Amino acid sequence: MDATLPASALARRSKEGPTPLFGAYGIVKRFGSFTANDGVDLEIRAGEIHALLGENGAGKSTLMKILYGLLEPTEGVVTHKGDIVQLPNPEAARRLGIGMVFQHFSLCENLTVAENIALVMPKDLSGRALADRIARLGIDYGLHLDPDRPVWSLSAGERQRIEIVRCLLQDPSLVILDEPTSVLTPGEAEVLFTVLERLREEGRALLYISHRLDEVRRLCVRATILRGGKVVGACNPREETARSLAAMMVGSAVREVTPREGGAVGRERLRLDRLSLPAPDLHATALHDVSLSVAGGEILGIAGIAGNGQAELFAALSGESRAPEPDSVRLDGKPVGALGINARRRLGAGFVPEERNGHAAAPLMSLSENALLSRYPTASLTRFGLIRLGAARDLAKRVIEAFDVRKAGPDPAAGTLSGGNLQKFVVGREIQAEPGVLVINQPTWGVDAAAAAHIRQAVIDLAARGTAILVISQDLDELFEIAGSIAVLHDGTLSPAVPAGETSREAIGLLMGGSSDHAPPVADVAHPREPMPSPAHAH
Repeated sequence: MDATLPASALARRSKEGPTPLFGAYGIVKRFGSFTANDGVDLEIRAGEIHALLGENGAGKSTLMKILYGLLEPTEGVVTHKGDIVQLPNPEAARRLGIGMVFQHFSLCENLTVAENIALVMPKDLSGRALADRIARLGIDYGLHLDPDRPVWSLSAGERQRIEIVRCLLQDPSLVILDEPTSVLTPGEAEVLFTVLERLREEGRALLYISHRLDEVRRLCVRATILRGGKVVGACNPREETARSLAAMMVGSAVREVTPREGGAVGRERLRLDRLSLPAPDLHATALHDVSLSVAGGEILGIAGIAGNGQAELFAALSGESRAPEPDSVRLDGKPVGALGINARRRLGAGFVPEERNGHAAAPLMSLSENALLSRYPTASLTRFGLIRLGAARDLAKRVIEAFDVRKAGPDPAAGTLSGGNLQKFVVGREIQAEPGVLVINQPTWGVDAAAAAHIRQAVIDLAARGTAILVISQDLDELFEIAGSIAVLHDGTLSPAVPAGETSREAIGLLMGGSSDHAPPVADVAHPREPMPSPAHAH
């Protein structure tokens, strides 16, 4: 059916030789007056890992949803082995051999792992037979899952494994991966890379979307770059540096993060003292005698493999889980273990949970309403809440401007933003509020290189203004870039914190795996501090 292809497709075909396994030509997708894709051409060949690069809001996810049948293009065609095909729904895409690993998990919270996977599998593959295949694939690829666990009880990393296993069980000829390592530890990512190389060697095509450009350079030999919904370039990533790739994506050089050099450390602002909490359910992780201390001006990084108590630690710090003893958690010296999240916010704390959709933000509510949800405990009460809503609108506007949040419309629903732009908004919302204590879980999950640098610099700058910051992250590069000291959470137990400059990724990685053989000798982090004057600080 070549004669019916757009001129752009015929021109590329004459220059580039063999018919691609899949192609997208002249793709335009409009949402009202907003154009997400504008004349995009893309060809994917069998036996290659092809990168699709672009900053947050560049149109990558929209294009992927078109290829997977979740969206229909306003204009343009999709081809399979040279023939134009219609993809009215994901089932049609899967029949053609297209599988997708989503950045935002498309999982049913109240179903088990096996039940979620069964939703996209043939009806004759269910029950014990499906559970056995899940287990075998987990053993073969190192993607271990308990088929009987409900999804709501899983960490983000474990949910990502469901997406990957669900895709691989369909035996796809094209695998689309949207930020597949964003919630994986380095060891888990290495396992995934081995899987991807194996799939490529089997002759499958892989379309790889990632803001981790070192991964792109390692895996991919071709890349298509989007900016503002248009293709602005193509390259061999192995012939580029991470910085040059980032510059192509954003159209200018990406600034480097400037670490804080020295600086006065203030008084202790956040403290956990031998906090123990039982697991909230059979599939969660109990916390065991967790002690830590963070002073104003400090950034403490918490590393760990997904599912080792990060969610439970965040809930204990934010007040979503109450401590058995009020003194177990202290904010600026005040016992808050028995207080909830609103009371802790009134004491000057801010919180950014791991899951941005549904936990950090209400998807159907506007950005200003989401700003109000997080800040109303600290606002003065007025009749009808008019002053509070006006302040929330001002806060949302400041966040949008300061963190370059790309959006359609003046005050859109949070769920209409791309994943990276929503992440920028929820992190920026807390930073702009100038908290005295800030707890962040996975601060740069799914954001592009420029946005990640901006967020990390904003965190460093906030600490310099006297805030005590605790960052939970699976990205060791991130922790070593911004944290003054790092501790490791393993099976609900926190190791002593060590200065980042006195340890290594290898040593931290061993602790993440449960080894204590290479743990450096350090003092207990929960020792009392000598109070020091802290900078003037807004709450």
